[in-house]
Amino acid sequence: MLDANLKNQLKAYLEKVTQPFELVASLDDGAKSRELLQLLEDIASLSDKITLKSDGNDSRVPSFAINRPGEATGVVFAGIPMGHEFTSLVLALLQVGGHPPKTAQETLDQIKALDGEMRFETYYSLSCQNCPDVVQALNLMAIFNPNVHHVAIDGALFQDEVEAREIMSVPSIYLNGKPFDQGRMTLEQILAKVDTGAAERDAKKLSEKAAFDTLVIGGGPAGAAAAIYSARKGINTGVAAERFGGQVSDTLGIENFISVSHTEGPKLVAALEQHVNDYEVDVMNLQRAVAFKAAEVEGGLHEVTFASGATLKSKTLVLATGARWREMNVPGEQEYRNKGVAYCPHCDGPLFKGKRVAVIGGGNSGVEAAIDLAGIVAHVTLVEFMGEMRADAVLQKKLKSLSNVDVILNAQTTEVTGDGSRVNGLTYKDRNTDEVTTLPLEGIFVQIGLVPNTEWLKESPIEMSPRGEIITDAHGMTSVPGVFAAGDVTTVPYKQIVIAMGEGAKASLGAFDYLIRN
Repeated sequence: MLDANLKNQLKAYLEKVTQPFELVASLDDGAKSRELLQLLEDIASLSDKITLKSDGNDSRVPSFAINRPGEATGVVFAGIPMGHEFTSLVLALLQVGGHPPKTAQETLDQIKALDGEMRFETYYSLSCQNCPDVVQALNLMAIFNPNVHHVAIDGALFQDEVEAREIMSVPSIYLNGKPFDQGRMTLEQILAKVDTGAAERDAKKLSEKAAFDTLVIGGGPAGAAAAIYSARKGINTGVAAERFGGQVSDTLGIENFISVSHTEGPKLVAALEQHVNDYEVDVMNLQRAVAFKAAEVEGGLHEVTFASGATLKSKTLVLATGARWREMNVPGEQEYRNKGVAYCPHCDGPLFKGKRVAVIGGGNSGVEAAIDLAGIVAHVTLVEFMGEMRADAVLQKKLKSLSNVDVILNAQTTEVTGDGSRVNGLTYKDRNTDEVTTLPLEGIFVQIGLVPNTEWLKESPIEMSPRGEIITDAHGMTSVPGVFAAGDVTTVPYKQIVIAMGEGAKASLGAFDYLIRN
C-alpha cells in the first residue's frame, strides 16, 4: 500500500510516539477492506508501539479506530485516508501516541473544559484541500476530551450516506446527528461555535489592547506580507483576520509563484503563518471587520469594530480584506447553495461522480474546472455569458478535446432550479435570440471571478471604484491619511498572489513612512 519512500518517512515520524496504541479495524471481504488492511499492516510494521486488531464491529465498513489500550479515544476513520487526508492520519497516530500537538496550551485547556457529549461526523473527499483542517481539528478535540468523538468519513466510499443525507459539499460536519456546518473551518472556529462564551471573552480581551502602530485587516498574502514588513521595522504590529490565509486557503495548485514551481494553497498559507509568527506580530483570528471610524485629526487613532463586538485602534491601517467568489445572483442560487450549487470543483467534484454538471464561466478558472470535472462526472456543460471564452488558448484546446464537455456561448444564466432539496437544472437565455432553455443536471459550479470584501467600508470616507475596490496611490495609501490598502481588495490590476504580496509590502512601507513623518 505504502511505497518504500513513504514508509521511511512515516517510520521516522512514528519514532516520536511515546506510548502504545491500537489500530482497531472493521472489515469485510471487499476490495476496499483488503486495501485498508494492507495500509494498516504497513503502519503497524513501522513501530513496536502499534498493535493491529481486525475485530472491530463498527457499522461503517471499512473503517478503523485509533485507540489507546483499553481506552477508546473517539478517533475513527471510515474509509482509506490517503490523498489530502494522509496528513490527518499521521497527526492522529502521533497525537494518540503521546506526541504533543503544535497547539497553544490555552487552546488545549479550552478543549478539555468543554462539557457535554459531542459526536461529530465529517464527510470529506480525498481531493478536498479544505477538509484536512476540519478533520485534524475534530480529531484533536476527541483526543484531548473524552466527551468528544469524531468519525471522518470518505464521502466517495459511503455514497449511500451521502445520498441519504443529501450531502453535496465537503467538508460537511454533523454534530450528534444534526448538521453542524459546511466548508473549511479552523480549530478556533469550531471551538468558538461549541464554546458559546468564547467569543464574548475574546472580544473583551481585544478591546482592552493598547493602540497599534500598524494594524493589518486581513490575513491573506497581502496582509501577511504587510505584517512581516511592518514587524521588521520594530513597530507594534497586529493582524486581525476572519481566517488566516484568505482565498488562498481554497486554492489547489499554484504554479506561478516565482521560485516555487508548484505548491498548494494550504501549504503556502502554513508557510505564511509560520513566517508571520517568526516576528512579534499580534495575530487575532476569527475577527471580521464590520465598521471603520477614521481618526478625527491627522496623526490620530483609527478605529475598527468587528462582528465579535471587539474594537481595535491603530495609528495606521493596512486594509487587505481580499475578495470572495462572485455569485450569479439569480433565483435559486442561495436556496441550493451546497445543495448542488458549489464554488470549489476540487473539493466537491468527487461528490458528483457519474452525474451531469454545469460550469458557469469561460475564463481560466471556469475552463480549468470543466477539465477537472470531466474526469469525474458523466457530462459537463460550460456556460459562458460572452460570445467567446476568455481562457488561455492551451486550456481551450484541452477542453475541446474532451468528449463529455459541451460549451454554450452567449448564454445568460437566469435561474437555478431544484426539487426543494437539491439542484435539478439550470435555466439560461440565449443573448442572441432570447430563447430560454433549461438544462437538466445535478450540479452547478460557479467560476465567474471575485468580489472585493468592502461592504463594511461603504459608509466610510475611503474612496472606492464603482466595483467597490479601494483606490490607492503609488504608496498604497487610500484617500484617508494613514489608511493604506493592498491586494485583491484594491483597484490594482491582475489579482495574483505574487502581486498581492508585493502590494502588501509596499503598503506596509508606506504606513511606516507615514508614521515617521507624523
